[in-house]
Amino acid sequence: NRFRRTKFPVFEGVIRMSITSSSLTPSTAVITVSGRFDAHQVPKIQKDVDGMLANGTTVVVFDLSDVNFVDSSALAVMVRTMKHCRERGGELILCGLRQPVRIIFELTRMDKAFRIFDDMQQARNALGA
Repeated sequence: NRFRRTKFPVFEGVIRMSITSSSLTPSTAVITVSGRFDAHQVPKIQKDVDGMLANGTTVVVFDLSDVNFVDSSALAVMVRTMKHCRERGGELILCGLRQPVRIIFELTRMDKAFRIFDDMQQARNALGA
């Protein structure tokens, strides 16, 4: 048989994740995601983003430095956020992509759609904040 069964690691216990949001300037918000950025987190993040945009935010920074996985729903919420920011004359910026996440962005070519910085300090410098 040419095909071998392979055992994949199974996550046991609770998968830790957290989401925090803060303001960098009156028109710039930062959303920090930790753990897995997937369909379970998207509703909370979308609610936070919608509230920020309704309150005049035009630039959103996603700090993904503690994210180890993104799925298609996470990519979709980032694309929607980018679209809404651009409609208001702003932009979406990503920072801190770890290697597994960066690979997903490269494979989907999403790395061409977003401004991506190595860390939050570089993102702040680019924004002049």
